[in-house]
Amino acid sequence: MKLGFSNELYIKEQSDYILKRVGKFEKLYMEFGGKLIGDKHAQRVLPGYDEDVKTVLLEKLKDRMEVIITIHAQDIISNKLNNNTGLTYEREAIRLIERLKAKGIKINSVVINRYKKDENVDKFKEYMEARGMRVYLHDKTEGFPNDVDKILSEDGFGKHPYIETTMPIIVVTGPGPGSGKMTTCLSQLYHEYKRGVKAGYAKFETFPVWNLPLKHELNLAYEAATADLSDVNQIDPYHLQAYGEISVNYNRDVQAFPILKKILDRIMGEEFYKSPTDMGVNRIKSGIIDEEVVKEASRQEIIRRYLKALLTYKMTNQKKDEAQRIKTLMEELNLKVEDRKSLVAARNKKEELLKKGITNSNVTAIEYEDTIITGRDGELMDSAAAAVLNLLKYISKLPDELHLIDKAILEPIIEVKGIIEKEESPLLNVEEVLICLATSKMFNPSAKLCIDNLSKIRNLRAHSTAMLNLTDIELFRKLNIDLTSDYIDTKF
Repeated sequence: MKLGFSNELYIKEQSDYILKRVGKFEKLYMEFGGKLIGDKHAQRVLPGYDEDVKTVLLEKLKDRMEVIITIHAQDIISNKLNNNTGLTYEREAIRLIERLKAKGIKINSVVINRYKKDENVDKFKEYMEARGMRVYLHDKTEGFPNDVDKILSEDGFGKHPYIETTMPIIVVTGPGPGSGKMTTCLSQLYHEYKRGVKAGYAKFETFPVWNLPLKHELNLAYEAATADLSDVNQIDPYHLQAYGEISVNYNRDVQAFPILKKILDRIMGEEFYKSPTDMGVNRIKSGIIDEEVVKEASRQEIIRRYLKALLTYKMTNQKKDEAQRIKTLMEELNLKVEDRKSLVAARNKKEELLKKGITNSNVTAIEYEDTIITGRDGELMDSAAAAVLNLLKYISKLPDELHLIDKAILEPIIEVKGIIEKEESPLLNVEEVLICLATSKMFNPSAKLCIDNLSKIRNLRAHSTAMLNLTDIELFRKLNIDLTSDYIDTKF
């Protein structure tokens, strides 16, 4: 894989910039948005980006930093799911705490925002406290967000208990959007200034990239990622007016800025921020080492998002608007789905099979460097399993016609699977075939070689001419194989 991003350059620049911002205040409350752990979108659009690099960044700052975890009470009550991990928000909050603690990062406390009396909320509170975690309950902020007088009174932020902190950097993060990160930061600023402490506020968001062009592929890929929210990037008008400089922000931050600025100016007693861009500390551009690689990865991400939304629409009659918005982004960049190499290879192979009269065989294609490897449904395994085996043979420089796994191993497993699933002649999936391959390596040097090369099939792109089974989809996800699937074309 060609690299477009350097984690080392990014961490140095980003940590230096945060420390520079801290130097203006006694304390800095940093609203930490986006995905703190497992940022797969950033990994896809910035080849070389470590999906957990933000935790590495926090680890570098840990001697001067502590973390507050926020969660919305209603998200606990409703068992809201994090779309990226499939975990509930409360489980995601617990995972965040565990992962950060494992890196020696201090967790100050947990804040339950918009607290309401509820059995599940109180159980979560008790669970945290039983593990030695301080838990603060913040009621709904009266007057928020428009009545500044009410907000900045004893009936507003004054009702929230003050969170005792000791470090100069306080990172405020949560398990997902809408967890109350900004409100917690502002509430703390209110209490700090009441105590005579000069505290500041900063916003950490990876995307959009403020110092890249509005229509840069990387920023358009972010629009594609948030198409379900109808978010759009725009020029920051306040930054342009204040400094005569063009910077990029997204619509919700721009819309919220006037009231946020009013609150901050009142709390701090002076104007620190003239634009949403001023509040940010994003230095992601400093890590880009090959812009063309990043542009191409971003183009591929837009196509991937379109195919995913379109497939959902075809299956559920939902996300039509999302697919249309992403299609518009593709048109801006003159992209078409055929620009995805694995898609073209899979469809072409499928056409070859149809011409031979083979009508019920799915095809999966995987991109590896400058090569496309395909696999089709056969008598023993499905197309994804065949493609993965063929790819491992290619990487291991083994002949394509070599049978890596003896039928004596495969057939009994197929028999048992058929009995369990009450299905005649079921096909083995990727996971089952890899287990067979691992078993074979004890007496088959070629199988051992393939297992040794298994780590090389991470972070690839793939396409299937039909939906794969859930087990294959999940295994591809674990391997960071960026999978798309075919659909019946529909004109919008």
